[in-house]
Amino acid sequence: MLAGRLYNALDPELTEERLRARMLLKELNDSREDEKDARKRLVSELLPNAGDNLWLQPPFFCDYGTNLYIGDNVFFNFNCVVLDVMRVTIGSRTLFGPNVQIYTATHPMSAKERAAGLEYGRPVTIGEDVWVGGSVVICPGVTIGDRSVIGAGSVVTRDIPSDVFAAGNPCRIIRSIDK
Repeated sequence: MLAGRLYNALDPELTEERLRARMLLKELNDSREDEKDARKRLVSELLPNAGDNLWLQPPFFCDYGTNLYIGDNVFFNFNCVVLDVMRVTIGSRTLFGPNVQIYTATHPMSAKERAAGLEYGRPVTIGEDVWVGGSVVICPGVTIGDRSVIGAGSVVTRDIPSDVFAAGNPCRIIRSIDK
């Protein structure tokens, strides 16, 4: 799976890893704002590769958690989804609006391979100081450069360079922004 080759998502080891994440997510998503210590423990167990001061506003959802590499001072607003079958790298001080979805999982174009239950993934990289507006979808294999802003409702299907405002479906560069 992590090599980017076709794999069977129903593999027993992968199924067990997803179940572990689901149990931690259930507990996290059911926790209250005043249960800071419990939330901190759950987040560190679910996302062992996260930096300091990560803020997840529940509900939050991911496949594994262990494939997320998150910098310091990152914020996820309500109802974000990260399908992390491959590595997702997020730079420090990056902000995600509500309902943002990050996908690394994808499926073959061949109906025969899909019918066999095979899928694969492509990594996603999001730079530092990025702001991703609400209800953005980031597709497999995309890189978003440092300090860029992605407008609400965008569908990011290809790489976005640093220091730009990009928006739309498909997402495209609107203009440069100051560093």
